[in-house]
Amino acid sequence: MFGLTFEKLLIVAVIAAFLIGPERLPLYAGKLRQFVRTVRDFADGAKDRMKEEMGPEFDDVDWKKLDPRQYDPRRIIREALLDDAPAPSAIKPVTQSALGQSGLAQRAAALPPGTVPPFDAEST
Repeated sequence: MFGLTFEKLLIVAVIAAFLIGPERLPLYAGKLRQFVRTVRDFADGAKDRMKEEMGPEFDDVDWKKLDPRQYDPRRIIREALLDDAPAPSAIKPVTQSALGQSGLAQRAAALPPGTVPPFDAEST
């Protein structure tokens, strides 16, 4: 919780007790108790409302699995990349050995002499 340990909270409480003073300390302790109780009631109310809206499915949810502290983006990406098998390619790459000299000659002779080869202005 924000890197606060018990020792740090104890030091803050002692400093607050000195700053507030013995006269006002019971008043502020009561306000703190009231605030904690309000937050707890709010959380319990939200939990009860979730149970009402989800119905019996609420008990089936594994809340520990949904804890955001367990998510490691590097692990998630690594698993996603390793799980996907490479998709088979419908287009086979053309290699020099597959074409041979006759295949290159056929490609060069595909246009009749004197015609301008097609030019795509958007690709350049």
